[in-house]
Amino acid sequence: MNPTAPEMPGRRKAIAITVVKIVFALAFLGAGCEKLYGPPSMVVGFGIIGFGQWFRYLTGALELIGAIALLVPKVSAYGALLLTAICVGAFFAEVFALHGDVIHTIVMAAVLFYLAWNERRLFVSSP
Repeated sequence: MNPTAPEMPGRRKAIAITVVKIVFALAFLGAGCEKLYGPPSMVVGFGIIGFGQWFRYLTGALELIGAIALLVPKVSAYGALLLTAICVGAFFAEVFALHGDVIHTIVMAAVLFYLAWNERRLFVSSP
């Protein structure tokens, strides 16, 4: 019997979580850069939301911060929570202003919340 066999499921989970973090970080880095760059469709979309273009810049900056934080082990839970909050905001923007697809925001928020929950030890101070 191999003494390392019991560790394999935990190691696979850690690898899977790391891959998911990288994929989400890349997605939000791209989305954040797109918001800061400001293609016409993005400008129009944020115009429809009604908060002004400053909100597009703020959202893009927060997405970049959250994506980078997601990749830093000591603050990855906070990055996941920030990106979860952004997804919740995007859900409401889609429902009330843009009238678009909301499924992706729900799925992304659920996965990001799981990532934050998985790292909840960061939220509890050690004695």
